[in-house]
Parts: sequence; structure tokens; C-alpha cells
Amino acid sequence: MDMSAAEVKRAASVQPPSSSHSSHTTEPNGSEILVRCLQAEGVKYLWGYPGGAVLYIYDALYKQETIEHVLVRHEQAAVHAADGYARATGDVGVALVTSGPGVTNAVTGIATAYMDSIPMVIVTGQVPTPAIGLDAFQECDTVGITRPIVKHNFLVKDVRELALTMKKAFHIARTGRPGPVVVDVPKDVSLKTAPFHYPEHIEMRSYNPVKKGHGGQIRKAVQLLLGAKRPYIYTGGGVILGEACAELRELVHLLGYPCTNTLMGLGAIDAADPQFLGMLGMHGTYEANMTMQGCDVLLAVGARFDDRVIGNPQHFASVERKIIHVDIDPSSISKRVRVDIPIVGDVKDVLQELIAQIKEAQAKPDKAALNAWWSQVNEWRKRDCLAYKQSSEVIKPQYVVDTLWQLTKDSDAYVTSDVGQHQMWAAQFYRFREPRRWINSGGLGTMGVGLPYAMGIKLAKPDSDVFCITGEGSIQMCIQELSTCQQYKTPVKIVSLNNRYLGMVRQWQELDYEGRYSHSYMDALPDFVKLAEAYGHVGLLVERPQDVEPALRESIKLKDRTVFLDIRTDPTENVWPMVQTGKGISEMLLGSEDL
Repeated sequence: MDMSAAEVKRAASVQPPSSSHSSHTTEPNGSEILVRCLQAEGVKYLWGYPGGAVLYIYDALYKQETIEHVLVRHEQAAVHAADGYARATGDVGVALVTSGPGVTNAVTGIATAYMDSIPMVIVTGQVPTPAIGLDAFQECDTVGITRPIVKHNFLVKDVRELALTMKKAFHIARTGRPGPVVVDVPKDVSLKTAPFHYPEHIEMRSYNPVKKGHGGQIRKAVQLLLGAKRPYIYTGGGVILGEACAELRELVHLLGYPCTNTLMGLGAIDAADPQFLGMLGMHGTYEANMTMQGCDVLLAVGARFDDRVIGNPQHFASVERKIIHVDIDPSSISKRVRVDIPIVGDVKDVLQELIAQIKEAQAKPDKAALNAWWSQVNEWRKRDCLAYKQSSEVIKPQYVVDTLWQLTKDSDAYVTSDVGQHQMWAAQFYRFREPRRWINSGGLGTMGVGLPYAMGIKLAKPDSDVFCITGEGSIQMCIQELSTCQQYKTPVKIVSLNNRYLGMVRQWQELDYEGRYSHSYMDALPDFVKLAEAYGHVGLLVERPQDVEPALRESIKLKDRTVFLDIRTDPTENVWPMVQTGKGISEMLLGSEDL
């Protein structure tokens, strides 16, 4: 319930007790220094939740007007929203949480950003420095807890080091392979004063990420690429993070080779491009996976050869092929598969150099071999692996996503998702034409991210339509953020594919556990329409296939309202194609008939 005008006035008129720490000094305190650092970095939005250890910081935020603080309803959502903002814009996302449970609630969000290499700075409150290690109220070892899930973390024990530490945090977060950085600020540090100086540039002796790729390695890669009979270009989220999509598209068209994206790389190449074979991996297209297994030269750019992409590494290695792997992080190269030509460097720089050398080279791709290869690829395409049976009785989830794409393909739309069947259908049937339009948790696979992501994006892109394709399981993990959407007027569209099951868990139980649906049925679901309305939003129940398109049109029309679409989909529908755990990527199930 909103506060009445009288209540607000009364609260504002209450005089705070006089404080000996009021700013009679010319030097700013730690909290003011922190705010000035954020201002110097051009931070526009900050997502957070107040608590005892960060009250001085919140007091400093109260006194400024350039940074908008967004009060979430759970710390996990603060980090997710800042993460979504970073994914959509390429800027560093910033979150602020208190000590103890504030930090532990934020851990899932930090790990999500870490696994997908998202640039973030998370400021955490800490108990006063004399109390650290003494089991003080709301104390936890923030540095210890977050060490495995951050690019770096800092505990600031001296206020004089705070500005420099913040500069380092932003520098580390956005350079090299991006990632989250945690800055832990004890309460006494946030109160003590110090001169403020924020350096324009910074050099760190221990941190110098390689930018330019090795010229000799690039020359070898060019020779290998131009001599290929069955080439393939495989790209991941690194191309999007490295702002290298234009270079990738130029390279693909220059060579005329087939191309595929990982889940995190969707949009790097236009989904309508005839050289694009769709997403590959566990739920990738038949043609993308068969081409991956059958190629003789593979150019991997900004992608990990993870388990969901190549399946069984032994099966993948059973076919002789040469692999060129471009990545900014040397630890990602040859991690799961042996690589023939490793190139460490910024993907944009490396692709630019590759293009320049290919244009100068005397040799050209073997046209006859390439035509034969494309003939084979097109044969695989004829399997039409994403075809599904439409129904007039029950809503097919694929149809919902396909309809949404048809309605928004000519607009500037962003799509977020959670994790599960709905995530895969969104990736398969929404044909992304531009980068940073598909916002999703890839590496960690976090349920509950969709709504906070959408909130963060809507603040960054107020004129764009933002859709959260979710499920009735995922949406309930951060559903309290409907309250935040109302408070900060971020009108997002929630498309809930409600099949009354934890769909992907149910699918695996059907296929691998002989139909023993252990705790995967969602009993006692709320009335989502009433719930949305209780939060001040619009709720629409959709139960018939013929109502899907009108409901989606209506939600798009309501530009200034958050709309929750509770779409009752077929509970028996599975995601196809599928590669079962332990199988190779060419050992695909295209439907239930392959079981």
C-alpha cells in the first residue's frame, strides 16, 4: 500500500538527531568517496537493498541526484538486474548490498555473471574493521565466500585506498575477459574521511590482459582456413562481449563458410542469414550439430567447448579435424578439446587481422569443395528438425514463441528468459537478428533471472519492448520483483509458458528415469492473473490456441503497463532435437519416435 501524502510529509518533517560526524570537514567520508567514484565512472543506475552496514553509503546516495538507486525486493534480484543491464548495454552493471545475508543472497547473482563473463562491480557492506573475524552481527567472510565466483575481490581496510580500489575494480571488470568484481567496504571505512582523488588512468603490474593476437598464429590460421574442404565457424558469447559482431559477419560473408552460434552467442550473426545454421549443442539444430561433427577445419571464436555444446569429448575427438581457437582468456583454450592453433587476444582485433590477411592472400577457398560441403549441409537442413505439430485443442509452447517473434521481428525488442524448456524454445524459435537482444543465463543456468533481467534492460532501453519468456517454476523464484516494476515504472511483458511442471526436469525424468516424475509437478500454483493485479499490473489468462496472438498483441499495445500472460501450454511437450547426457552431438534424438 502506498504511503499517503500526509505520511510522507510527516516522515520528512522528522528532524534527524544531530551528529558529530556531519560534514563540517572539507574532506569527504568513505561513502561520499564511493559515490563520487561511481559518478566518475558514469554510473546511471544502481540496484540495491539497504542494511545496517551500508547506511552511511545510502546516506551519501540520498544527497546526490545523478545516480538513480533502484530498490529491489531481494538482493539476488539486485545483482541480476544490474547483470541484465550490463548484458544489454555493454556497460558495467553496479549493485549494492549489505553485509552477511545481503552478501549471501547476492552470491547466486554474482556466480551467474561470473559464468557468463559479465562486467559488474558489486559493492558489499561489511562490519566495522575491529569486528571482522569476531562473529559480529551480520558478519560473513565476503572475500572468502565470493573468491571462486569473481574475477577479483577487494576488502578495503583504509579509506585512503577506497578511490584507487574502485578504479581498479571497474578496470578489471570491463577489460580482458570481463567479469564481476566485489568491493567489500567495512562500516567504519564508509564513515572515515580522506582526500578524494580519482585517477583517470590506471596501470596494474599484475594485470595486463593480452589484446593483440600473435601475428604468426593468425597467418597459420588463415592458411588452414583457406585450405579447408569442410570448414565451419563456431562462435559464442565472447563475440558479443567483444563487440565483434560486425567483424564476424564480414568474415563469414568473405569466406562463404557455414556458421553457428552457442546459446550465448545468438544474435552475433543474423538468424535470417543463409549461412547461419542455427544454434548448436544439446538442443541445437540437426544441421548445426552434424556440420560440427563433420567439418575438417573449425574456427572457434569466443566460445567454450563445454558439455552442452560438444557432448561427449571422446565422441567429438573421434573425427579428425583441425581446430583454431580464438579467445581472450588463455585458460579457456584446450580446456576440454585439443586445439591446433591457439590465438590469445581480443576477438575484435583478431578477427580484423584475420579479415585483412584473407583479403591479401593469394589463395582462395576451394569453390568445388565448398559447394560439395554446402550440398551436404543443405541435405541435413532438409530434416527440418524444428518442425512441430500444431494443435487446435492445446497451446504448443513453440507456437507462442514463434507468434511473439512474428509480432516483434520489425521492432527493437529484447527477450530475456530463465532456464528450462521455455529457454530452449525461446532460443530455437525467436530468430535474433542483432546482438545483445537475447539476455539469458548460459553457464550457471539460473532460474529466476528473467524478470530482474527484464527490469534492468527496461531502465536502460525505455523505448524498447522487453519480453520475459519464463515458466511457472522460474517466475516464482523472483516474482516479488513485480513490486519493483511497479515502483520504478518499468513496464515489461512476462510471457509465462505455464505447463504445470518443472518442464525440463519432467522431460529428463520421462526419457532417463522411466517416467518417475519425482517432485517435478507444480501443485498449488497461484492465480497468476490475480497476483499480477495485486501488484498493480495487468494479468491475462490464455487457455486456447486462437487466443495466443490477440493476447500478445494486447500486451504489446499496453506500452506503459507491465503485463503478465499466464499461457497454459501442453504439459506433455518436449524440447527436440535433444542430445542425451554422455552422447555425442551427432547422436541426436529428433523426436519421441527416435526413443
